[in-house]
Amino acid sequence: HQAYPILLQERIYFVLISNTMKKYFSTLLIILLSSFTTAPRIVWLDELDLSNVDQSAGKAIANQSMWKTPLSIAGEKFDRGVGTHAASVFRIKLDGKTISFKASAGIDDSAPEHELKQASAEFIILGDGKIIWRSGIMHAGEKAKQIDISTKGIKSLILRVNHAGDGIAGDRTNWVNARFEVKGVDPVSVKKEREQEYILTPAVAKQPMINAPYIYGARPGNPFLFTVPISGERPLKITATNLPEGLSIDSNTGIITGKAINPGTYTIHISAKNQYGETSKDLTLEIGEKISLTPPMGWNSWNVFGADIDDKKIRRMADRMVELGLVNYGYAYINIDDGWQGARGGKYNAIMPNDKFPDMKGLVDYVHSKGLKIGIYSSPWVQTFAGYIGSSADTRDGKVINSSRRYGEFSFAKQDVKQWAEWGFDYIKYDWVTNDIAHTAELSYLLHQSGRDILYSISNAAPFELAEDWSNLTNAWRTTGDIYDSWCSMTTIGFLQDKWQPFAKPGSWNDPDMLIVGKVGWGKNIHPTHLSPDEQYTHITLWSILAAPLLIGCDLEQMDDFTMNLLSNREAIAINQDIAGIQGSRVYADNNKEIEIWSKPLKDGSIAVGLFNLSDNKQNISISWDQLNIQGKQKIRNLWEQKDKGIYINKYQSDVPSHGVLFIKIAPVK
Repeated sequence: HQAYPILLQERIYFVLISNTMKKYFSTLLIILLSSFTTAPRIVWLDELDLSNVDQSAGKAIANQSMWKTPLSIAGEKFDRGVGTHAASVFRIKLDGKTISFKASAGIDDSAPEHELKQASAEFIILGDGKIIWRSGIMHAGEKAKQIDISTKGIKSLILRVNHAGDGIAGDRTNWVNARFEVKGVDPVSVKKEREQEYILTPAVAKQPMINAPYIYGARPGNPFLFTVPISGERPLKITATNLPEGLSIDSNTGIITGKAINPGTYTIHISAKNQYGETSKDLTLEIGEKISLTPPMGWNSWNVFGADIDDKKIRRMADRMVELGLVNYGYAYINIDDGWQGARGGKYNAIMPNDKFPDMKGLVDYVHSKGLKIGIYSSPWVQTFAGYIGSSADTRDGKVINSSRRYGEFSFAKQDVKQWAEWGFDYIKYDWVTNDIAHTAELSYLLHQSGRDILYSISNAAPFELAEDWSNLTNAWRTTGDIYDSWCSMTTIGFLQDKWQPFAKPGSWNDPDMLIVGKVGWGKNIHPTHLSPDEQYTHITLWSILAAPLLIGCDLEQMDDFTMNLLSNREAIAINQDIAGIQGSRVYADNNKEIEIWSKPLKDGSIAVGLFNLSDNKQNISISWDQLNIQGKQKIRNLWEQKDKGIYINKYQSDVPSHGVLFIKIAPVK
């Protein structure tokens, strides 16, 4: 009986010791196991796929500036980072377990001094659609700003650089010493998801419809060529009353030709009839000194073929312009860009075509026979951008001693204009940088004396401080560098046009560059545009509001239904070609929500409005009558759908898709 308590006590001690040992070993096991779990690791931003970075100019580069110089901000050098350019968007997919993102950001020192003086940008970081860090507007010479943010729980990180609204000159920007502290899956750079194509433009009606432009300018005594744009089933019977003396119309094609003898304003009554119906419309002909009374519409070879052009391709593009019916919507020019030039010669010692163009006069006549006009390209330099001969030389007989992008001592513009006029050209793109008054004025004078109505377009990046001069000397002037088929390129160019607005007028147009829809490639890899369908609707809407030239830059032989419908919406084109000739302007902008609203007053008293959603998410956008200085009942029409939406008082609002637009016409109820 006495031994039992002792044994029980020993057993209790044993149990206590056993439990303590279990806890000890469990803790030890946890410590040992934890030592084998994945420790946080570093993933550098420059290790990600930089081809997915969307930016307004050039391509992002690892561990160098965009111009392949060492990364440098305010004199401080950095070994690691990503060199990019405002505006740019870098989308990164995370798994929610990434711990942090650390970096520094600033403007690279590599730009030329005159560009650095203009350089400004803002760095913004968004996590799952919300702004989690921003630098504020930075300027060249400012020290890099430090970034240290938690990314726990975040699955989408966007590194954005904005151009601060003052242009992109010198805006070479860097994310330096940029790295992620990662515990789960490595970060991955991604592109924005592309939506399926969808067509908004209604099918072409079988009955005839007379489309814009409804005004056309020509000089008395010069060769006249204008095709009345009429859609609908062929054959058509077309008549025109009150044509000026010297002009006649082809009743099957609607092509008006001849020479108008007397100056004046003529109201021409056009009628078109087919088996499905009949329609009529007034066309105003201004026979005087002004041409290009609406923005030029047509096609240009550069964005698809680059300098890889020849006679056969140009003829085929003219054929396709007619076969597709684009001519029925006002597209009138087939423009040859850089790459046609051979050596100087001929009766004027002018630039002769190279072997790819064996009969330039024959080509011009062929394009004219289609009811289309044709354009040519040159430069006041001795050498063009693509390396062909320009309109100046180093010797009196037209020789070039050292071929480079520079002015020659002797101008041959007079000889070249004589040759272009004799061939029968209707458009000249004169291309160099920086555009200057002397060379611009020289060609302007020569073209006026040529005996032809040759539309005069200069390129590129015309200085803004001389905007009034460009408006007086030319018919169109490039306000930017070259456009590319990227969201950042298109939106940066398009939404920076507001300051140019006062200088646009009938006969003189701001040119934000050619269209980047359809299949493009610049002579290399011809591919479908990188713009998504929504982005393409934004592109054409904005260019229409801007009263910008509509020059198609894609391969017309590879035209698809979506692109064709995008380019042939008669109501969108009518906004671009409105007789008032007023360039639209910004009504409202919210940089945080990435919303832009633009409007364009129209000749009939209505207003075209674009509600643009530049963000990555669908948004509801509204426009109030106060913002447009109108009041009372207003009728809303969706221009892409060509559908009335009803009558509204005070405001109109609608959901707008990411990177998309709502294009409406607002008219007072009478």
